[in-house]
Order: sequence, then C-alpha cells, then structure tokens
Amino acid sequence: MTRPDRGVTIVVHRDGELTSRSLRFSQRALVAGAVAATLVLLGLAAILFFYGPIVRAAASVPGLKRDIARLEADNAQVHTLARALEDAEARYYQLREMMGADIIREPVGFAPTVPVALPIEARPPGAAPRFESGASIPKHWPLDEEGYVTRGQIGADTRDEAHPGIDVAVSIGSPVRAVGGGRVLDAGSDPEVYGLFVLLEHPQGYQSMYGHLSRVTVAVGDSVSAGQVIGLSGNSGRSSAPHLHLEIRREGRSLDPLTLVQEETR
Repeated sequence: MTRPDRGVTIVVHRDGELTSRSLRFSQRALVAGAVAATLVLLGLAAILFFYGPIVRAAASVPGLKRDIARLEADNAQVHTLARALEDAEARYYQLREMMGADIIREPVGFAPTVPVALPIEARPPGAAPRFESGASIPKHWPLDEEGYVTRGQIGADTRDEAHPGIDVAVSIGSPVRAVGGGRVLDAGSDPEVYGLFVLLEHPQGYQSMYGHLSRVTVAVGDSVSAGQVIGLSGNSGRSSAPHLHLEIRREGRSLDPLTLVQEETR
C-alpha cells in the first residue's frame, strides 16, 4: 500500500462570494520552495558581503578626486613659489654684482699657498700674561678687535630660525684665537654650512667651534693654548659677508658665547 503524498492545502474565500478556491502544495514542492528561498537569501547575502566594499569604494571616488585636485593645486602653487624664490635669488646676486660685493676676492684666494705672517703681541716686562697656559674653559674673546655682533644666539624653541652661537663681522684675514686651551677635535671644510672650521675640545665638557674661516692654521690632534691663533677669519661656507661664527657647547648643549666670553678687548 502506497503512502499518500502529504502536503498543505490553502483555502481562499473572497468576501461576498459563495464558492471558495483550494490551493494544495505537496510536501516536495514546499521543501523545494524553502530550499530555493534559502539559496536566494544566501545569494543576496553573498552579494551584499562582496559587493558592499565595491559600492563603498565607488562612493568614495568623488571625494578622492577632489583631494587629488586639491593636491595638484597645492603642488602648482609650490612650484610657483619655488620659481619666485629662484627669481628673487637671481635678482639678489645681480644686485650684489652691481654693488661690487663680488668684485674683490678674498686675499687668500690670490695665493693660497703663501703663508700669512701673524701679528706678534708684546707686553711690558713683569706684566701678567693675558692668557693662561694649558687646557682651560672658554672665556676669552677670539679676535684682536671687538668686531660687531651681527647675529646672536637663537634657540630652537623660538619662531625664528635656530642659530647656535654668534656672528661677528670682521675683515677677512683677521687672526682668530682660541677662546680657551684644549685639543683640536676636528678641522676642515664644510661647504654647506661652516665652510673652513676648527672645533676645539676643552675641559669640563666644553667645546668651541669657529666657522667661515679663510685659513686654518692647526691640525686635528694639536694641543692649543688659550689665545693661540688657530685660523684667519673669512667668508667661506654658507655666508653672505665676511664674519666669524663662534659656538660654545657643553655636553652637546649649545650655550650663548656672550655669557662666557666676557673679556674686554683692547
């Protein structure tokens, strides 16, 4: 005896009518419909899962295009400013040539191999020496003349460009003396910043740096005493006029030379 196929019968009766309609669905049809509905739902979920990021990315494209356009405009403005800066620099050098700033070369440029005689300082018999002997901390003025301080110490915590040390306007070829006794830690050329320079190491963690020289008269490892001539002032490196750049450091920290070098010049 065969088992009847079970199913579901739905009776539909419209208002005002005497007859009714019956809709019968077999169990197999219901199962097939449920499976199909499940597959459709899974397909929709998969579409939302994989297609959702694509839709979001497509929605962000207009914003990205606006950002790119803004960056391109900023880049064009940067190029415009760079060209303006180049033009201003070219006019500056033209003005220097018109004023004769580049007509006279540095004295050492005429004959760099010829030694320059340094001035000799005499003192009355019995007078105390001006400079102490041996290693000592920085405290002496590095020039035989007062010079003119054109730029002072500017710390890195200010709005202006940091400037460690001081710049002293002085004529090219002026003797530059050690502000204290010590050892030549480094000496040479730094075309980008200091030009010809000398770096001395002093006791108690002090160092002194002398930049923009026209000549260096000491070598690395030499022992120098306070007041000894270590070079001649100049206009080398990143410099727009003859001057001496003096820095004093202690334990790697830049100090204001005017707070240490307080000796009166003569």
